Amino acid sequence: MIRKKIKKLIKISLKLLNLNDFKFFVERPKERIYGDYATNVAMLIANKNRKNPKELASLIISKLKELKLRSLLFEKIEVKEPGFINFFLSKRYLQESLNNILKQKEKFGNLKIGKNKKIQVEFISANPTGPLTVGNGRGGPVGSALANVLEKAGFKTKRAYYINDFGKQILALGHSVLNDEKAEYKGEYIDYLRKRIKEKEPFRAGEEAAKIILNEMIKKTIERMGIRYDEWFSEKSLHKSKAVDRVINFLTKKGLTYKKDGALWFKSSKFKDTRDRVLIKQDGTKTYLASDISYHEYKFKKKKFNKVINVWGADHYGDTFGLRAGVRALGIRAKLDFLLLQFVTLWEKGKKVKMSKRRGVYLTMDELLDEIPVDVVKFFFLEKSADTHLNFDLNLAKDKSENNPVYYIQYAYARICAILRKCGRNFPKKFPAHNFLLLNHPEELSLIKELIRLPEMVEDISLNYQVHRLCQYAIELSTAFHRFYEKCQVISENKDLTTARLGLVLATKIVMKNVLGLMGISAPEKM
Repeated sequence: MIRKKIKKLIKISLKLLNLNDFKFFVERPKERIYGDYATNVAMLIANKNRKNPKELASLIISKLKELKLRSLLFEKIEVKEPGFINFFLSKRYLQESLNNILKQKEKFGNLKIGKNKKIQVEFISANPTGPLTVGNGRGGPVGSALANVLEKAGFKTKRAYYINDFGKQILALGHSVLNDEKAEYKGEYIDYLRKRIKEKEPFRAGEEAAKIILNEMIKKTIERMGIRYDEWFSEKSLHKSKAVDRVINFLTKKGLTYKKDGALWFKSSKFKDTRDRVLIKQDGTKTYLASDISYHEYKFKKKKFNKVINVWGADHYGDTFGLRAGVRALGIRAKLDFLLLQFVTLWEKGKKVKMSKRRGVYLTMDELLDEIPVDVVKFFFLEKSADTHLNFDLNLAKDKSENNPVYYIQYAYARICAILRKCGRNFPKKFPAHNFLLLNHPEELSLIKELIRLPEMVEDISLNYQVHRLCQYAIELSTAFHRFYEKCQVISENKDLTTARLGLVLATKIVMKNVLGLMGISAPEKM
């Protein structure tokens, strides 16, 4: 990974200058005129040591030029105001990078950052009180893509769905099925359940309904979305096994609970929470927090995950503090992270789409999938940062032209496959390294620069969980390929150049399929 090599060279240079090593970043500038990579390391050191950043940057470059590896990697290294160091990759390095991609194939971009540590991503986990809605559905592609990236980064990754099949929402579901005065849920699915369920006791009727909703609605929708799970975990099992009671008793014995206003409170404020939280309400029912703490004891102590990432809706932001406090109170030192997703709003012809005409509830994922191909739905859900409200444009999603980013990317992949098919039996069996030295056109080199970004993308997302960057990268890679295709004739009378360009096309196919796979989106060979 080139970024890692640049960092290593800078650290050696700092050592030669007797400057202390510390955390700094090497990033891709937004504008190409500032190089392929840049660092502000000189400004950071200068600020700390009261030195001139531009002079310090020049000193660092002078040491970089003494290192042998520098001449192989860079065409040029320059200083820009007020002290940035800009790196321009050499043609030779870019040309030789293709061999690495062709050799590794689908393994290109695989990293060892995770060191095979166990990590769990829990996502969607919608209550089994109704069909999966569009609001819940955003967590599917996001959680699945994050898990895919973490696997590629070298983590032993598991995907989990937490089934909230215990408590007041199940009772409310039962009342809704019975259609009594305490009914809360309505819609076609409730009418369907009413015909199926003969149980007259509300809670048991709710339990039966929840099973049907989970198995015949939610799971089928998730399968339709092309998402898989390693574990479906029932909240009810925590109560049946008395695991929730054991956690509450443990906290009580530790002196971390107290009674107030007829309820049992957890002293979560002792563990960086904003306030204390209720574990058992006045009526004796246990809170979601009590179950959540128990569930995370299972995750960390029984399943022995080194890290857990919960993909939740932004409306659960306040709940994160109590759960973090509960995990700390249990003495668990493993890492608990959250990825909070903002809401989804559907738009059609410039107007918001709020309700389903058929059900009287918020639009379901099945209704959306009836209208929009699953690949498009996934991409649109992934495209925006998790902390950004998602405005889902139904008109654009239905557009099958290149204006739709999904088809723009898939068309690039299909075009690649068409080029490779055209060669037929004449497709090269080997790609001699010296042939790649013929790739000197600016669009050829620009395309290679995009290809070698994949490992960096995997590294960054595995650390910051910004899966929307996969969409941006896929578009930029497709754009680079389209430009290359327009400017460079792949198959020509020049056999050596044809072989080199076919190698570049094949490498692009490998990387693009990798990226689409991480997003859970298909790679059609024909369109």
